[in-house]
Amino acid sequence: MPLLRIESAQWPGVDLYYEDHGSGSPVVLIHGYPLSSQSWERQLPALLGAGYRVIAYDRRGFGRSSQPAAGYHYDALAADLHQLLGHLQLREFALVGCSMGGGEIARFLGRYGSSGVTGAVIIGGIPPCLAKTFDNPDGVDVAVFESIEKAVATDRYVFFAEFFRSFYNTDLFLGKRVSDRVVQASWNVAAAASSMATLACVAAWHEDFRADLASIDVPVLVIHGDDDRVVPLAAAGQRTARLVKGARLHVVKGGPHGVIWTHAEEVNAELLRFLGKSATTFQ
Repeated sequence: MPLLRIESAQWPGVDLYYEDHGSGSPVVLIHGYPLSSQSWERQLPALLGAGYRVIAYDRRGFGRSSQPAAGYHYDALAADLHQLLGHLQLREFALVGCSMGGGEIARFLGRYGSSGVTGAVIIGGIPPCLAKTFDNPDGVDVAVFESIEKAVATDRYVFFAEFFRSFYNTDLFLGKRVSDRVVQASWNVAAAASSMATLACVAAWHEDFRADLASIDVPVLVIHGDDDRVVPLAAAGQRTARLVKGARLHVVKGGPHGVIWTHAEEVNAELLRFLGKSATTFQ
């Protein structure tokens, strides 16, 4: 099992689990909350079939990575990504992040720059700034995050059951675009994650990525469902596309937060189209 030991003087170290498949131009997949790299299973065959090398890893505290007591803010998460990329010695690679993974992409590019990055895809991402403040009136009321933190701390297993109903919009798609077994499998992955990580990551959702986005100088594709009940399109995807120079927004009609499963064919088609264009046009 490939594990990369990451040490830091600022926060606890971690053994980061990753998988590395195929050959060709590298694509790095960064999963959403509260899942793991397994959530990309409907993208992996499409990317490998198109000739890409695919690297997917589990965020600290989730999946098969170790579960330290701290380090669940975006400076630490972006540093983990930075060390993984350095360990793999990647050159000319693309970053693809879903939900929380969009934050890693924004903070990584804002902090470490875009050297070697051919493009980035943010799917249902939390940037630019989810929390409503005096200078961010389009954000989500902070009370919403406080209620989520309370629910996770009280009984995260019950919270996850409700969360995945909204994640997949099961009232509309259960038995059609998503099965009850997929929903249960997602709950299982979330339940196995660190209790500390699943709570601490909620605070990270309302970090401010506006300065990070403004510094991005590589092609960016934003994919977002217009019926996302977890991260609203108007508060996130639309604004991210406006803040990143030259970014393109693809709206998945009727898409929930979990579009990488429910609308995998559409997402994969847009993803492959963008990656192919990035490789041939933007170098």
